[in-house]
Amino acid sequence: MNHKILIPILAVLAVGMSPAQNPADSLTDRLSLLFIGDIMGHDAQIRSAKDPETGSFNYDDVFSFIREEISEADYAIANLEVTLAGSPYKGYPAFSSPAELAAACIKAGIDCFVTANNHSADRGKKGILETLQKLDSLGIPHTGTFASKNERDSLYPLMLNIKNNTIALLNYTYGTNGINVPDPVIVNMLNRDLVAEDLEKAVRKNPDLIILFLHWGTEYDTIPSKMQDEMARFFFDRGADLIIGSHPHVLQKMIWTKEDPYGKGRIAVYSLGNFVSNQQRPKTDGGAMVRIEIEKRNDSLKIASAGYYLTWVYTPFENGRKRFYILPCSKYERNSEFFASPSDHIKMMDYVTNSRRFLEVQNINFREYIFTGNEWNR
Repeated sequence: MNHKILIPILAVLAVGMSPAQNPADSLTDRLSLLFIGDIMGHDAQIRSAKDPETGSFNYDDVFSFIREEISEADYAIANLEVTLAGSPYKGYPAFSSPAELAAACIKAGIDCFVTANNHSADRGKKGILETLQKLDSLGIPHTGTFASKNERDSLYPLMLNIKNNTIALLNYTYGTNGINVPDPVIVNMLNRDLVAEDLEKAVRKNPDLIILFLHWGTEYDTIPSKMQDEMARFFFDRGADLIIGSHPHVLQKMIWTKEDPYGKGRIAVYSLGNFVSNQQRPKTDGGAMVRIEIEKRNDSLKIASAGYYLTWVYTPFENGRKRFYILPCSKYERNSEFFASPSDHIKMMDYVTNSRRFLEVQNINFREYIFTGNEWNR
């Protein structure tokens, strides 16, 4: 190669290129989206959060060890699998948690809730309306349940503008545990025709990205059902870019298809597992936070990376009370001294070992984020 010819050409190109044409400038900062699984409120969690002297509730400590990882993402979306229907506060089977649970989630960095799940109607019409009102009073966007058809028509799909990217968020549940949803309130049901119609509406709005957050699948089954696979293909064909799943309370596979007809790539996360709950059986005592990074060059958006943090719910007894702490596993797996007893560390490591073994086989193009001692290897 004649370097004497090449250097002047490069110099001319550099001088003639305006700032807007600079390739480095045409690439926007990456947009990082974080997806969080089932936020539940069992009786033990309610008791743990209650101050016996004042009767007030505080859940802030639950998120104290995971707050940094949540808040570092540009936008975090979580499944709120309780109602905020007021007292009596109760766990399974008819969940109603103090609004302080949602407030603590917001303080930890969660930016948006999806609310369509099988416990949406646990406290009937009143519970749905009170949940919506309390979320509105906390100032957090939410979607999946609505006070009326008029409200749904005007607010759905939820359109988010994040770092100059427009995102359409849609949310549905397979059912409400057989509980009737009375008029005029609405819980979005996972009906193919309804979702297809809503996707068509979303596509017409021309967003950069369309996300479906689906409450689906079989509880405690680590392998997606045939229905999940069929629905994922059906919804991708109708414009969905990301499909994020909840409900099974255990992890299921994560698939990033890098090549698709639109050039963006497609992602299906079949189940995120539990984020926080009092379910302590193997596989239900943790979950994964999935982080997806999007980049846009010259108005062309694509998925740039996809990974996950394994998380585990640590439940030591402190001052005679069971506590709940969500841990990013990689950050604490080499720190056995952190745990109140060796058995607690062993429990977490059993979860980590089994989850890694499972996901390494099931996942495609997803990687676990590992903490190196100073930073995450994202």
